[in-house]
Amino acid sequence: MIEKDYIIVGLGIAGISFCEQLQKHGKSFIVIDNGEEGSTAKSGGVFNPTVLKRFTAAWNASAFFPVAVDFYHRLSEKLQEKIFVETPILRIFKSIEEQNNWTVASDKRELQDFLSSIFLKSTNTAVEAPFGFGEVLGTAQIHANNLLSYYRNHLKDQEAAILTEEFQYTRIQQKENKVFYKNISAKKIIFTEGSKVIDNPFFPKKAIIGNKGEYLTIKAPLLKLEVLLKGSMYVIPLGNDAYKIGATYSRDDYSLNSTDEAREEILSKVKSFINCPFEVIEQTTGVRPTTKDHRPLLGSLDENPNLVFFNGLGSRGFLMVPLLSEILYDYAENDIPIAKEIGIQRTSRWK
Repeated sequence: MIEKDYIIVGLGIAGISFCEQLQKHGKSFIVIDNGEEGSTAKSGGVFNPTVLKRFTAAWNASAFFPVAVDFYHRLSEKLQEKIFVETPILRIFKSIEEQNNWTVASDKRELQDFLSSIFLKSTNTAVEAPFGFGEVLGTAQIHANNLLSYYRNHLKDQEAAILTEEFQYTRIQQKENKVFYKNISAKKIIFTEGSKVIDNPFFPKKAIIGNKGEYLTIKAPLLKLEVLLKGSMYVIPLGNDAYKIGATYSRDDYSLNSTDEAREEILSKVKSFINCPFEVIEQTTGVRPTTKDHRPLLGSLDENPNLVFFNGLGSRGFLMVPLLSEILYDYAENDIPIAKEIGIQRTSRWK
């Protein structure tokens, strides 16, 4: 029998952040992950503490932001790879009214560090921005695929730290305040499965809403962007004249099939502010795990106290997970209660 403190199921950004908490505190663990690309790998990798549709701060951004920045810098140093690249976002203004709304927002206490009060004019002839840009500070581009690859290799360098296989829920046994999976015993299993949690028989089925998002990758040699551009879609530079464009939103959808409708929506929107030739080279699809109240789900249910969930991160996972992993560790290891607004127990009231 292999004895560990924790078993972690899933290796997206939530799984990585919880692994880091366990390593920080000297706890033993094993990760079980099937190696398939999940929502972390399919994401745009935009780290943004603001909501640019309404010029507001993201929920609890003042608490999440400093912990996250420190986390990604330390993780980059640990992996010896630049996975967190601080990059401004330029938000295209659609009107004078939007400029005025931005000015008002940038003067608010919670946004002063993020929304620059100085407007920028467009000097890029490939971008239609007659009203200029607002610059968002404190933002970054996370190279998600590199992060996942490097972290998986980091775990492989540690003896028996990761198993690449499909997790079998029927092999779970619980007794004497411990949990057993095949030949592994642990204090708790932490499920960090993203949208795949819908297949977990221990998870409340109505707690997660699938939110399908599709991206296009284009080749645009004349675009020459080195920042994150936000119009009606994000334009995310990938290097070598390639850009990721998106994403769409389709609620209650867990399928990974790319659609013509999403392709046409993205193309129509990006052509409204990009006026140079480009070629579509790829279409990708992922599913964001969202909740009805747009808050994460942490903790365990009364009937299975040793099975712990870390989910419901939506589109703000990169911002939230470093602090949430600290909260979840304190809950799992020290029985410190989780705030009701992010605890999974609240789902018992949902219909």
